[in-house]
Amino acid sequence: MNPLERKIVNRIRSHGPVTFETFMEMVLYDPEHGYYTSQKTRIGREGDFYTSSHLHPVFGSIVAKQIMEMWAAMESPEIFTILEMGAGEGYLCKDILSWIRMSERMPHTAESTGLTARDAFYDHVRYVIAEKNPFQMRQQKKHLEDHYGKVSWVTDVRDAGIMTGCIFSNELLDAFPVHRVKMEDTLKEIYIDHDGHAFREQSCPLSTELLTRYFTDAGVVLSPGQTTEVNLRIKSWLASLSRVLCRGFVFTIDYGYPAEEYYSEDRSRGTVMCYFRHQLCEDIFAHIGEQDITAHVDFSCLKRWGEDVGLQPVGYCSQGTFLLANGIDREIARLAATSPDYLFELARIKKLFMPQGLGESHKVLIQYKGDDVPKLKGFSIRNQLRLL
Repeated sequence: MNPLERKIVNRIRSHGPVTFETFMEMVLYDPEHGYYTSQKTRIGREGDFYTSSHLHPVFGSIVAKQIMEMWAAMESPEIFTILEMGAGEGYLCKDILSWIRMSERMPHTAESTGLTARDAFYDHVRYVIAEKNPFQMRQQKKHLEDHYGKVSWVTDVRDAGIMTGCIFSNELLDAFPVHRVKMEDTLKEIYIDHDGHAFREQSCPLSTELLTRYFTDAGVVLSPGQTTEVNLRIKSWLASLSRVLCRGFVFTIDYGYPAEEYYSEDRSRGTVMCYFRHQLCEDIFAHIGEQDITAHVDFSCLKRWGEDVGLQPVGYCSQGTFLLANGIDREIARLAATSPDYLFELARIKKLFMPQGLGESHKVLIQYKGDDVPKLKGFSIRNQLRLL
């Protein structure tokens, strides 16, 4: 056993079987050996998976364009804070800020955002990254040297202060530890035990009645034998965002479904997945501490719990629809006219919006705190998805 496995086994021996949520928490976030707290490269060619920002900088430019429109919709406040959570190595932050700084010299910006060059949005931006991992913070600072003085760091969202602006995350919520449950004679929770030779799963009574309430509030009835998961941490996360956000947007991109689709009989084994060296692995006990463990996001609960803390939905759609509505075709045309590697770049960009890739699996939800929920161009295409 590696040190993290021994640590988990010792906890089980001392306190008995642990919930899957506790197991996932230790595997991903143990201070000494966790997957996300180590100095291991996790994203990109040398890591275990890619995110949209690693495919092409055009993703950051579209996100920046949408944020710029948010600023205009709020009547251009003097200080507009962008708080990014789960910033990885800082590539997306760099692409967003680089596009914003360059946008005042781009003629098509006024047409796509309703702003003019003299608005100089970059001068009004305060960019904050919430990051707990010191190694990741060092990597981010290295990659963001071109924007020295524009970006600051906090280890806790509360340290960002009361803000007006946009709280943004890309593939963050899928890494929140989840409870796994199974419908047997009654709803049971999956715990992790160790028999002296190997880890194993076992069904036990629920650790919290919040799990029963979750399905009641969602209007979901699981089928006999169905296994799935519940992300209870999203609720407290949204509450913490609402406390620091005086006025503005919560901008979430992740892979997931609305509850109706998430908990359908067709998805009887849930959505928990592992990634190890760019390969999908179904064994949660393989490579403990060395592989990512994720679960899809229930966007219906994100909407429902957001409304409970004053966050009203602006729109919800697939990433592909969102990128097309925000003019990714114009960015492609610009690259065709300027880039010698256009065909190579186009192949990577297609993965961002085509149905076979991230364009379909990833969804975009934007919520707003304030009066008069604004309309945004990202949701101007009519084929928006329905949230319960």
